[in-house]
Amino acid sequence: MNDFNGNVQIIGIKRIPMIKVDDDLGNIIKESAEKQSTPVSDGDIIVVTQKIVSKAEGRIIRLKDVQPSTFAKSVSKITGKEPELIELILGESRSIVRLIGPHLITETKHGWVCANAGIDKSNVSGGDSVTLLPVNPDHSADRIRKRIESLTGKKVAVIVTDTFGRPLREGHVDVAIGVSGIDPILDMRGEKDIFGFVLKVKETAIADELASAAELVIGNAKEQIPVAIIRGYKYPFSDTARARKLIRPKAKDLFI
Repeated sequence: MNDFNGNVQIIGIKRIPMIKVDDDLGNIIKESAEKQSTPVSDGDIIVVTQKIVSKAEGRIIRLKDVQPSTFAKSVSKITGKEPELIELILGESRSIVRLIGPHLITETKHGWVCANAGIDKSNVSGGDSVTLLPVNPDHSADRIRKRIESLTGKKVAVIVTDTFGRPLREGHVDVAIGVSGIDPILDMRGEKDIFGFVLKVKETAIADELASAAELVIGNAKEQIPVAIIRGYKYPFSDTARARKLIRPKAKDLFI
């Protein structure tokens, strides 16, 4: 059982510079946190937006460098999106889940179901380039965590996040697409509620909840706050769990 004491801090790291290919994100996060007098502490959860991870890993593509296929051009006519963007979406996807008007929902190669395979134009270059999701966000989180731990001597967890829409609900929220050092699901099955009732189905997507909580300080598009520290939450540690644990098997999916 989690021994949460009811007090959590969410600290935005405001001094992150513009990220370039091959930048050392772990060191940048560590130094930026120190510069604002909120150094990394034991037990911190470091929440990092996908955008800066993709930039550091070179997952930036100029649309003019893409040659769209005939099929991409036909989908472009349906959606109204550039055929070059469609070509990238198709290349990052296992399958098309929904194609309705301007909406192109796909299953990415990672197994995430989201709009446009997670490809995004915002905060890249003004619209002529896009970022793709990291090739393996769990490995990205693992690399950042181990780097921060080696530099600080502190034990931390790392969550890489992206913004997804939600079936049956309006609005967008940040969710975990990569984790390291934390089990993304808090399994409370078998525990008892305050009346002694044994919980049978209670599995909390804790990594998603933490990602959304961090968005409260990360989510302002006009501010350079792509990283947050969540402090005070006693999370379920795991050195092996991965964000893909959050993907519901197709056999259990009620909507797709």
